[in-house]
Amino acid sequence: MLNILGKRYLFFALSLLIILPGLIMIAINGLPLSIDFKGGSMIELAFDSQKAPSSQQALEVFTNNDIADVQVQISNQEESTLLLIRSTSLSQEQYTGIVDQFQKDFDPNLVERRFETVGPSISQSVTQRALLAIAIAALAVIIYITFAFRGISHAFRYGVCAIIAMLHDILVVISIGAIGSRLFGWQMDSLYLTALLTVIGFSTQDKIVVFDRIRENEPILRKVPFEKMVNHSIVQSLQRSINTQLMTVEFLLLSLALFGGATLREMSIILLIGLLSGTYSSIFIAAPILVVWESQEWRTWFRKTTTA
Repeated sequence: MLNILGKRYLFFALSLLIILPGLIMIAINGLPLSIDFKGGSMIELAFDSQKAPSSQQALEVFTNNDIADVQVQISNQEESTLLLIRSTSLSQEQYTGIVDQFQKDFDPNLVERRFETVGPSISQSVTQRALLAIAIAALAVIIYITFAFRGISHAFRYGVCAIIAMLHDILVVISIGAIGSRLFGWQMDSLYLTALLTVIGFSTQDKIVVFDRIRENEPILRKVPFEKMVNHSIVQSLQRSINTQLMTVEFLLLSLALFGGATLREMSIILLIGLLSGTYSSIFIAAPILVVWESQEWRTWFRKTTTA
């Protein structure tokens, strides 16, 4: 039988290797928030592929109009090139002047696809509601698992471990978003929030499946050491968890990431990675943390270091 729990600290270390680089980027550069969360304007223009400006040329158009704090994303499609431009809040007059200059300098037949402006008060409200939604989800998970697992000892610990693993998935998604922002110009917008909440939902479901198998095995294998019983339960759940995710979600998201439009690609990649993290944390993070807590292994950590 696979000894998954025997390598639990290796899995913890692997998670840190994924999470820490993104958190370091966030500490240095801050969260890559879009106008949905910090306010500002978004412009989406479609150019003929032969006449589209480069990122630097697009930035110069905004500089000439005395507009700072501009980010440009370019997406090449079959017959056109899309420019997605985020900046500080623009008035209608400023927007008209920018489009006129793009038409004059590059493509007189460009298509204006989108112009949105979000004020600071609206973006602050969105941020507060997003944090509230995550907090409510965490509280609901703890209450549900504690109630559903009330027939076994330390039911509350199962709920807390599920939340810790869920936070692990949130940090993975945020870390990947920060790395994607640095490499590809991604920003955390309303679609990103949708992806994050979806990851939380799927992640919680995965953890309940694994913990439910532990709950079923505990009275049957009461004479078996807790760690071996949990490891046996994980192995029983392993194939179902992986197959369910791969067959129902991951292949679809991979197709969207590879062949979907530019608007959905970032969300698809975030969902793909987030749901993989949810499956991974259900098996390699949540249950191992439960074993560490039940065994109170932290009491021996420093003792081992001192002995060494």
